[in-house]
Amino acid sequence: MIPRFDAREFNGVTPEMSEAFTRDGVLVLDGLVSAEKCDQLRDHMAGTMETFDAAEHASVFSSTQQSHAQDEYFLTSGSQTRFFFEEEAFDEKGKLRNALDQSINKVGHAMHDLDPVFDAFSRQTAFDKLTHGLGLQKPLLAQSMYIFKQPRIGGEVLCHQDATYIRSEPNSCLGLWIALEDATEENGCLWGIPGGHKGDMPKSLFIREGNSTHTQVLDDTPYEEEKRLPLPAPKGTVLAFGGLFPHMSCANRSGKSRHAYTLHVIDGATRYPEDNWLQRPADMPFRGFH
Repeated sequence: MIPRFDAREFNGVTPEMSEAFTRDGVLVLDGLVSAEKCDQLRDHMAGTMETFDAAEHASVFSSTQQSHAQDEYFLTSGSQTRFFFEEEAFDEKGKLRNALDQSINKVGHAMHDLDPVFDAFSRQTAFDKLTHGLGLQKPLLAQSMYIFKQPRIGGEVLCHQDATYIRSEPNSCLGLWIALEDATEENGCLWGIPGGHKGDMPKSLFIREGNSTHTQVLDDTPYEEEKRLPLPAPKGTVLAFGGLFPHMSCANRSGKSRHAYTLHVIDGATRYPEDNWLQRPADMPFRGFH
């Protein structure tokens, strides 16, 4: 059983929270973000969608195929706001099956530095206290993602570790996953393997070489998915997990969306390798909470 904490009056990481995070690899904080802030971010994303020209870019995000990983549109998104479609968004003729706002898989990866509304949401005081409380000396926001998990076509996300994709030496990747709508087993909530984060390195590394990427497998033993547990997250819940915590989500075949916002934070006291897929120009370094 993964413990849950009432975080409506959150003022820092308690010893009990720290113990749970160390043991399980994930911390479940109910009510950390107000419903009002969740609604404001969803409304703002709805307006942001109106700026996207679907005819110009049709990049599909898929955790099962990963063809997007060789796409310049994806590889240059570390300093941009880019839109990625669900795998099942298009019919056999390449036309969208549904309206645009029912077809996008996610938007990423630098909204927190480019957009004032995302900036304010991402840099709220609670997140600053949370990242420091979980051991980061100099938290730096590396990437942001708005994830839609669309009704009926929301794609499966295979079991993975975030430190595969956002690496530092030593590992310091910390994910903050914020439920902007209720996330349930019905509409594709996260699942995780408590205790599966033990060790120093992820099972694989996602390596960038110029304008291409490849995966380097370090440990080919399968994840112990029989030990996975659901992580239902009512609106406003924050799941904080380290980069080595194995997690996944099922496809969403329900009629309900599952909007979420995620931040990946690294410690500025560590080294960020140049072969990370996500790179930024020299004049746009990662920034902290202040």
